[in-house]
Order: sequence, then C-alpha cells, then structure tokens
Amino acid sequence: MSEVRLTVEPRTEFGKGAARRTRRAGKIPAVLYGYGSDPRHLALPAIEFARVIREHGQNTVITLDINGNGESASQMALPRAVAVHPLKNYIEHVDLLVVKRGEKVVVDVPVTITGQPGPGTLVTQEVDTVQVQAEATKLPDELEVSVEGAAAGTQILASQLPLPAEVELVTDPEMLIAAVSEAPSEATMEATVDTEGAGVVEEKSESEEQ
Repeated sequence: MSEVRLTVEPRTEFGKGAARRTRRAGKIPAVLYGYGSDPRHLALPAIEFARVIREHGQNTVITLDINGNGESASQMALPRAVAVHPLKNYIEHVDLLVVKRGEKVVVDVPVTITGQPGPGTLVTQEVDTVQVQAEATKLPDELEVSVEGAAAGTQILASQLPLPAEVELVTDPEMLIAAVSEAPSEATMEATVDTEGAGVVEEKSESEEQ
C-alpha cells in the first residue's frame, strides 16, 4: 500500500462550463467529502493524478496539499469514484473521500488469478473484485490467488483468498471467484459448431419457404 502526495487547488467556479475550463487547464474537477462536512470542490493535476492511479491503483491514500485562494491545508483522501470519458479515455471527474489514519474503510479490490492449472483444463474467473475492510493506509492494491496445477472441478471461493494481516473480507465467503473445468476436446468443439451451423441453415430455409 502506497501513500502519495498531490498539490491541488480549490475551485470557485462550478457547472459544465467551469469543468471544461478546468480540464483545458490540465486539471481534473474533483469533490472531496466526508465526516459530515460540506463538500469541497478541488482541481487535481491531471497528469500527476493519472500517474498515481496507473502506478498505485485506485485504493491509494492520497495526501492532498490544498493551496490557493488564501487556503493552505492538508487532507488525507481516498479516490471513491473516477469517471473516465468512454471514448477519449481521459479522467473527467473524481470523487474523493476524507479519511483519517486508523480509520477502517470498505473498498472493492481487484482479484488476479495466477499460475497454470493442470493439463487439459481451463480457468473461468467469475468475479473481478471483492469487497474488503481495512485501515485506510493498509488497503491492498490487489489480491492474488494461484491455480497452479489445479485439477478439473477445483473451485476458488472468496473465503480462500489470501488476505494480508488486518484486512477483513466483506464479500460473501461462499462467493465463487474462479472455477477450473475440463477443457473441451476438439471433437466436442467440432460437434458444437456443426450443431449450431445446422440450426442456422434450418432457420434460414424455413424463412425462405415462407
């Protein structure tokens, strides 16, 4: 778990036009909220924030050094929602949650499957993330589980994920994370293709007769 710092600015203009101007200036509109206080509108440095997410993941505590408009303060925060433009792939907006050292939070953590299962098998990953609870500064970037040498029929449940110390599982322990099954044979694949193909031809000829 990494802790990083970013110098950010308070925002005094709001709305779509103001947000566009913020992005044109190389910054990301953001809102900082939590602990019953009024939301604070900030502008994050776009390149630096994107680098933090890329290198450390979203579950990274960021110390925000807020400077501007006569304000100078520091606040620890955790990115809770990062909105990315669906086509242009730039960060449009960020929601940040105020956190305090020693406080526990619940977050989604990516699950990565490692290793090669036994011969003649394939792995299906059913879920990509699980929820865990931990102190804000001790959140894992990801959880890894190995299927090295696993035989067909093996199932990995959430309860079997190796958790770091002081990290608790929130997701249902019985949730299926991944399953190892017997890989279909070439003959089975060919039979499936033939059957599906025959169905398509049959439907087409019926429609032509009508």
